[in-house]
Amino acid sequence: MKIAHSLLPSIALSFAFCSLILVLALRTRAVPAPTDSAFAHASPSADSSAQQAVLAPIDLMFDGMSKRDAATIKRPLLSGGSMVLMRDGKPTQMTFEDFANRVGKPGTTKIEERIHDPLVRIDNDLAVVWAPFDFLVDGKVDHCGTDLFNLVRVDSQWIIASVADTGRKDCPAK
Repeated sequence: MKIAHSLLPSIALSFAFCSLILVLALRTRAVPAPTDSAFAHASPSADSSAQQAVLAPIDLMFDGMSKRDAATIKRPLLSGGSMVLMRDGKPTQMTFEDFANRVGKPGTTKIEERIHDPLVRIDNDLAVVWAPFDFLVDGKVDHCGTDLFNLVRVDSQWIIASVADTGRKDCPAK
């Protein structure tokens, strides 16, 4: 009886550990996205017209950046919107107005931002785009990271409501 009694704490601990593992496994299992019509999403395929419509204002903003044209940068942006740029673990916030005026200044260097493999999700008049990016200065990668765009559809047109990004210098060689 004494031996069985001394095993009780070990058995209870083992049971608790197994229960914890089971709970964690069930909580972390992949959950498919809803498929009902209230939550439609653009497929990752490049030929999706919904995805292309969401990406169009991002392309326009990047075009304005490469031309250093503040007016073109601002055209697809929601008035009053803002950006959060994460650099070395520290956020830098600015309004779209400040960003456009800063990037839209004439300069001698050629700048270009490129996204690839965008993940686009759409729910009625709200969309999000998550995409890795490369930022080029004079044709060479200066920094890279991930862009996150929140977009809203107003009068049948997608516009960028907010932007957040990460930026780092340890970019893979291209």
